[in-house]
Amino acid sequence: MIDFKPIKIEDKELITSYFLACGNRDCNLSFVNLYTWQFLTNSCYAVVDNCLIVRFTLDEESIVYTMPVGTGDVKGIIGILKDQAKAEGHVLRIHGVFPEMEEWFNREFPGRFDYRLDRDYFDYIYLRKELAELKGKNFQPKRNHVNKFKRTYNYRYTPLTADMIPHCLELEEKWCEQHGCDEEQSLINERKALNSALRHFDELELTGGALWVDDEIVGFTYGAPVNRDTFAVHIEKADSRIDGAYNILNQEFALHIPEKYIYLNREEDLGLVGLRKAKLSYRPVILLEKGYAQLIEN
Repeated sequence: MIDFKPIKIEDKELITSYFLACGNRDCNLSFVNLYTWQFLTNSCYAVVDNCLIVRFTLDEESIVYTMPVGTGDVKGIIGILKDQAKAEGHVLRIHGVFPEMEEWFNREFPGRFDYRLDRDYFDYIYLRKELAELKGKNFQPKRNHVNKFKRTYNYRYTPLTADMIPHCLELEEKWCEQHGCDEEQSLINERKALNSALRHFDELELTGGALWVDDEIVGFTYGAPVNRDTFAVHIEKADSRIDGAYNILNQEFALHIPEKYIYLNREEDLGLVGLRKAKLSYRPVILLEKGYAQLIEN
């Protein structure tokens, strides 16, 4: 049996070392997401045969695992997970499986796994340079909002630092009042994750930005690297009453991320129609297809 351990802040370096080395652009393999959402997912990890595996709870009841990453015997580890799942009375399901991995499952475990894609959890990945420059016809509507904002407001953009967090939490409180956070479970969960991240801002080594109008923060964002060329944007909050605030926050963040990050992963749309429309409007260059492989019970 594999002994899975709860994910703690002090595990950041170890866990991140595996994810960075594998080159995966999946936002769910960000340590920040694993740590700040574990109140909901009960995420735990184990290192077996120089491979990292994360175990978490989906929909409050289903136990699932991430695809093992590392240099060890992945097939052998999945065999161990199969036996462990059976012993614990649940069906083995491996998440974060890309389409190209389906062939591997069919070859190594012929007829044993059912593979399915899940559109709601595809990642939207953009060229950082395109979001920073907003050039061309496709980005004309975005430029219009940005230019209107610049004409209307006396603004500045600064790196987000720990001393600004109380101001960010004040903005988040106002945002929640406007959007009825207490009535929507997904927003309640997002709020918990956001507060966890901001409380551990320095320890998680987050990179963020704050948008100011006059002397008030009207927007903030933060994220962290997923791999060596991709940076994930985990949170973006702005006063929705200010036209263009989200657009310029998005642009400024892309402008200030180190140029070594070619891509920005702006995560999933979770099947929300409005969010899907907004993410598509920024012209992703990669729609990262993800799914899961589930053991077929005999």
